[in-house]
Amino acid sequence: MNKIAVYPGSFDPVTNGHLDIIKRASYIFDELIVAVFNNPNKNPTFSMEERVELMQKVAGDIPGVRIDYFSGLLNEYAVQKNARNIVRGLRALSDFEKEFQQALMYKKLNPDLEIMFLMTSQEYGFLSSSLVKEIASLGGCIDGLVPDPVKEFLLKYYKKQNKKK
Repeated sequence: MNKIAVYPGSFDPVTNGHLDIIKRASYIFDELIVAVFNNPNKNPTFSMEERVELMQKVAGDIPGVRIDYFSGLLNEYAVQKNARNIVRGLRALSDFEKEFQQALMYKKLNPDLEIMFLMTSQEYGFLSSSLVKEIASLGGCIDGLVPDPVKEFLLKYYKKQNKKK
């Protein structure tokens, strides 16, 4: 039986921290579905199509990784994909509290799901998509924070945005 896991996120945009978790999780599971989530409680900067395309560019060629997207309940999506595992990344203790509550809810909704937390590598502990967008929008250096295709996309995007102002 294949061990299938889902790594969900808004990935708005995907960072090197996300990519680190994806690569490490891909060694643990036979198949890792990186699922770009349309979260109704968030107002993403980039469209679902843009986020999926960027994820495909940076993670689509990692062995055992498949890129997908979804909206709705994660536990239902996992069942549809025959996944029994959910991977979540943790940067700091502050992430753990929220993630722990979510994990308990996933288990309540589907006791067969297993939730695995992976600590981010030390060099990405400070990194978030929000910080990357803020730095990029102000013309700051995002080298080493995001993969090159994402960097190029962000620079183009914010150049257009700043021309509109």
